[in-house]
Amino acid sequence: MTVIDIPGSKSVTARALFLAAAAEGTTTLLRPLVSDDTEGFAEGLTALGYGVRREPGAWHIEGRPAGPGADTAEVYCRDGATTARFLPTLAAAGHGTYRFDASAQMRRRPLGPLSTALRDLGVDLRHVEREGHHPLDVHAHGVKGGALTLDAGQSSQYLTALLMLGPLTAEGLDITVTDLVSEPYVEITLAMMRSFGAEVRQDGRTYRVAPTGYRAQEYGVEPDASTASYFFAAAALEPGRSVTVPGLGTGALQGDLAFVDVLRRMGADVEITGAGTTVRSTGRLHGLTVNMRDISDTMPTLAALAPFADGPVRIEDVANTRVKECDRLDACAENLRRLGVTVTTGPDWIEIQPGSPAGPVEIATHGDHRIVMSFAVTALRTPGITFDDPGCVKKTFPDFHRVFDTFVHTP
Repeated sequence: MTVIDIPGSKSVTARALFLAAAAEGTTTLLRPLVSDDTEGFAEGLTALGYGVRREPGAWHIEGRPAGPGADTAEVYCRDGATTARFLPTLAAAGHGTYRFDASAQMRRRPLGPLSTALRDLGVDLRHVEREGHHPLDVHAHGVKGGALTLDAGQSSQYLTALLMLGPLTAEGLDITVTDLVSEPYVEITLAMMRSFGAEVRQDGRTYRVAPTGYRAQEYGVEPDASTASYFFAAAALEPGRSVTVPGLGTGALQGDLAFVDVLRRMGADVEITGAGTTVRSTGRLHGLTVNMRDISDTMPTLAALAPFADGPVRIEDVANTRVKECDRLDACAENLRRLGVTVTTGPDWIEIQPGSPAGPVEIATHGDHRIVMSFAVTALRTPGITFDDPGCVKKTFPDFHRVFDTFVHTP
């Protein structure tokens, strides 16, 4: 059995950085993810005037409940969706004028529902070029609060940003959601907010957030469940292989750990304990139909594994994957077809037939870290796979190639 230490969760690290910046006192984050996304978030906080001190294994953030320390700032969000959506929301609770911009990739990704909600709360937010997209200006003068309606059918990050804003408002927030994707990520948000002292009640699709502020603390970041999916998939694929990821078990916050339930349905042996999760190959993988709406970041992992099943794999309700770092649904289909695999797609689904992928093929990554890491699994059984941009894994796992190669070559 191989034991793999997976880097900290990107989702948890980003939320913890927001909550720490908003809290009264200095928060220490233990084992935060160190990647392009999280470093961009930390640099954004620094630009806004928050105190951030980083050392190996721990980041220390000096909270400012009243908002950014800088009156004016220009923040570059890189490729990070959490950075690009959370930081303007955090800044809105303060007082000052702030410009936010992002990479070309992030500029393409939508922001409109969040912008509309912030404007409904009285925030002076202006899109500089294209409505609903970066760059944008926030002329902040605090947020009173109140009731609003939100469509989070494209991204749960819109709801997360507003929920985390709630305790910083003068009167609290009542948020009614008309549509919601990736709901387990909202559960991460609620659990973390409460651990930082927030009071949140949920009544159906309405979330009521009290104006409590936040309290600093020492907070440990659990391993990233989405990143773990590549190692779990590899273990399920290779006969005789098994992998254990410690620190990601029954108490985990992240819904993406449910990917191992998909592997169990396909025939893998899965054991989840309080200490971690183990996946073992049984030498077989069955086809299935699975709804991945709540764990859509692992859709590419399953798509890359699917040709090796003994029947078709159909993945449904994943329309939101079309507005990620790239159109992941089409990117997976494109690359699988180039490998000789039969694939059909629809607006929110992909169906992959059993087959034997054949190289040599250069995978078109579209600059998307998850396309690279997913097709690294396919490459285990397909000699000749290369990537046009292997380095884009720096977004969430800069050391992925070395760690995955070590895992593959460990007996």
